[in-house]
Amino acid sequence: MKIFQSLAFKLFILIFILILGITGIFSTLIIRWQTQKCLQISMENALKTSDLIKRATHYSMLHNRRDDIYQIIKMLGQQPGIEVIRIYNKRGEITFSTIPHEVGKVMSVESEACNVCHRSGKITVPAEATQLTRIFHSTDGYEVLGAINPIKNEESCYNANCHAHKKEQTILGVFDVMISLKDMRRNIEKLTKIQYASGIAMLLIISIFVLIFIWKFVNIPLRKLTYGTREIMNGNLDFRLDLSSKDEIGLLAESFNKMTERLKQAHEELLNWAKTLEQKVNEKTAELQRAHAYMLQIEKMASLGKLSATVAHELNNPLEGILTYAKLLKRKLQNEKINEDEKEEILNELSIIIDETARCGNIVKNLLLFSKQKVGEFKDEDICQVIKRSVNLISHHLQMNNVKLELDIPENPVFIFCDAQQIEQMLIAMEINSIEAMPDGGTLKIELKEIDSDKIQIKVIDTGVGIPEEILPHIFEPFFTTKKEGKGTGLGLAVVYGIVERHAGKISVESKVNHGTTFTVTLPKKPNINYDEKI
Repeated sequence: MKIFQSLAFKLFILIFILILGITGIFSTLIIRWQTQKCLQISMENALKTSDLIKRATHYSMLHNRRDDIYQIIKMLGQQPGIEVIRIYNKRGEITFSTIPHEVGKVMSVESEACNVCHRSGKITVPAEATQLTRIFHSTDGYEVLGAINPIKNEESCYNANCHAHKKEQTILGVFDVMISLKDMRRNIEKLTKIQYASGIAMLLIISIFVLIFIWKFVNIPLRKLTYGTREIMNGNLDFRLDLSSKDEIGLLAESFNKMTERLKQAHEELLNWAKTLEQKVNEKTAELQRAHAYMLQIEKMASLGKLSATVAHELNNPLEGILTYAKLLKRKLQNEKINEDEKEEILNELSIIIDETARCGNIVKNLLLFSKQKVGEFKDEDICQVIKRSVNLISHHLQMNNVKLELDIPENPVFIFCDAQQIEQMLIAMEINSIEAMPDGGTLKIELKEIDSDKIQIKVIDTGVGIPEEILPHIFEPFFTTKKEGKGTGLGLAVVYGIVERHAGKISVESKVNHGTTFTVTLPKKPNINYDEKI
């Protein structure tokens, strides 16, 4: 085994990454804290410097001694680290600057200096001192910290004799002090390098100790265990591990030796169980297939039984007509003289007999097709035609129960890969279930629509008595029924559920007592199942 594939190497890498992450996070947090602390100190110094200038020039401002003010500011502006000191009047005009050519320039309220108090479009002095500062990049690319200090109209200002301001004017102007952050950033970079260098050194020292520990207490014992498993794999059941440690690996070695003693016996028992299990699985699978086929046939016969009375009535009408017209023809044919009009009338009556006979044949044909057992015959079928066939079988059942049918299906064919016989059986079971839920008549609606390009959705909606909420979770259970004894098998919806599952579909039901029930079946057009398997 290559060293890079060993557990010891992976464990070392995991611990190394963990220590690296902790060291990196710890170092980053310290650096961020130091940076924030330095920025905070710089902001405080900038505000203190601005406040110092304002206090130093206060007396000269009261007496309108501009030369003294300019001299004081010019002298303070020469201090190391101070980029520029400006005084703005209330109109945003620079009345003084340590950069002479800026004097007289009017700043926009959107500039970085004015935006501090003009963010909302109104003059608003920030309540917190930190909001009076801003950091931006100079034209030379380094960071500059600017501090705005408003010159408020105090009582001593608007009562002065020399240049008294109106009492209503709250702000006379602002001091703008800008301090370079080059030295601060340079110091932070040095601290960052020192911090990361210390972290790397600590990481290397810890990694060396971890590597030695893992090699001695993990790698060597695991190599012995690996060698032992290979011996067992090669059939050497007499091999024993010699590890005297009392830790988990030592206990593992002891368990390994005990396992080796019992391995041969367990292996033989396993082979015997495998043979027995395979035989039982085959037997149970065959039983399940037979039981499922039997359940399908029971439900189909139950559906045929429910339709039998309807079919008898359906066949009785055309057969009564056939009998009547046959008797009429017999009488007419007994008359030796038959004129052309009577001949034409006889032909019309024969046509009626033919039509009614064909009608009986179609009814019987549909019943035979439905009752015929065909399993596992998956092929492309037009689901619209399958729905129509199911409706044809229950059409007279609808009439006898005073149920109105609404059919909402596409005009164009919709093909899906399915077992048409089982889908038809599923539909008939749901349709009969809905009809029986409307003993006083109602409306049965069948909807078909395509979902996306690979699924269809069938809805069977009735306006019947509905299903109580406490019964809904059990309606798909085999042999569960709410009908009187002898009136139902309890297999109808269970068979429906099984057919939907075998077609890789889904079925859901929504019902409200006295408002009706909606069954929704979603089927894939190309279900991902084994079509060769007998269903």
